[in-house]
Amino acid sequence: MVAMDARRSNRPRPPFHGWRIVQGGFFIQALHSGLVFNAFALTAVALQEEFDWSASALGLAFALNRAESGMLGPIQGWMNDRWGPKRVLQLGAGIMALGFVLFATLDTLAEFYAYYLLVALGSSLAGFLGITVAIVHWFERKRSRALAYAQMGFAVGGVFAFGVGMLIDAVGWRGTALISAALTLVVILPLAQVFHRDPADVGQYVDGIPPDEIDEQADPLPATVSRVHFTASEALRSRAFWYISIGHASALLVVGASMSHLGLYLDEERHFSSLHTALVVGALPAMMGVGQLVGGWLGDRMDKRLLVTIAMLGHGLGLLLLALATSWPLVWLFVVFHGLAWGVRGPIQSSMRADYFGATDFGKIMGWSSLVVMFGMVAGPVLAGVLRDATGSYVLGFIILAAFAGLGSVWFHLAKPPALPQRAEGTTSAGGSTLPGLAS
Repeated sequence: MVAMDARRSNRPRPPFHGWRIVQGGFFIQALHSGLVFNAFALTAVALQEEFDWSASALGLAFALNRAESGMLGPIQGWMNDRWGPKRVLQLGAGIMALGFVLFATLDTLAEFYAYYLLVALGSSLAGFLGITVAIVHWFERKRSRALAYAQMGFAVGGVFAFGVGMLIDAVGWRGTALISAALTLVVILPLAQVFHRDPADVGQYVDGIPPDEIDEQADPLPATVSRVHFTASEALRSRAFWYISIGHASALLVVGASMSHLGLYLDEERHFSSLHTALVVGALPAMMGVGQLVGGWLGDRMDKRLLVTIAMLGHGLGLLLLALATSWPLVWLFVVFHGLAWGVRGPIQSSMRADYFGATDFGKIMGWSSLVVMFGMVAGPVLAGVLRDATGSYVLGFIILAAFAGLGSVWFHLAKPPALPQRAEGTTSAGGSTLPGLAS
């Protein structure tokens, strides 16, 4: 038996397909970041110059985008758990490309809202949730790192938003929208093919380790990883679900406000040139990428609650510095604090949910959580825009949002691992039994 175990441990393993999913997620999220999320601040400047729309009108579009994503969450989560991420990603790519084509033709504010929401619908279906669901099913021991590496695509895409700014200058925002439609189809449709839902679909196991070769000393399972896979209804009855969701929403007050208004704030109130504004907009996700590397590495080794609690304080401090900025150094300190906090928090909070509730119903759990989270992403842009129009400055709105973000650290601090659900003995998944490839 000892000799057999030795032969098992020494036999070569096939390349772990989970890392191909991580790579695919990286490139898809880079596309979303560069063309949709981080580029919005630059597109908003171009639209305001052409149509003279108000800051609150432009902020409302970004808020509606996030509201749509949040309300879609439970349906999208069900779709990913039911059909698998591959089909949902393909559907989203088609809708997103159509939205960009129509966006290039808009002439009214109503058309702007309608077409931008179509882009948002497609990017939601072909983006973060489906990628995260797939990765959670494939990783346990290196879950924070895998999520961080995939989400680094968002940071890299944000850096390329600088290129989108130059593209807008060269061919206009309409031409940029048409190019974005083509890139969406060329990038997402082929990459979606690698997104198998479970390791068992390709004859592999979680973390790429067969159950009879697991070495708990060499590759220990983090203590917070639940061996019981909660159903969505069980997760919703736990305090941890609500504390993480409210904490996440608090962070997105800052993220939403900065993503939708940063370009206008630097252009109108701080009188930065378009080149300097694009540089700041691009530097923010670059610093986020540094935070993701740090957070992914630390998240598999340290207390995740402590890390995200500290990150929330970074969000609040960063936005406060931006509100008070009268010179370049304070703006760059905002980039450092907010970018690092964003990067550290993102993969760790997703990993916390998966650690606490398991993978089986993770899509539905994330989907329901998005209903809570969307309030932060909606309220941030709207509040910042309304107060800007009312007071003539973004300063008051940014200070208020910074305070809420700082207080949000309390919610993550309270998000302790939930008690296991009371069930009949031996049931560990939504369907009452452990799924192949999910248990280890």
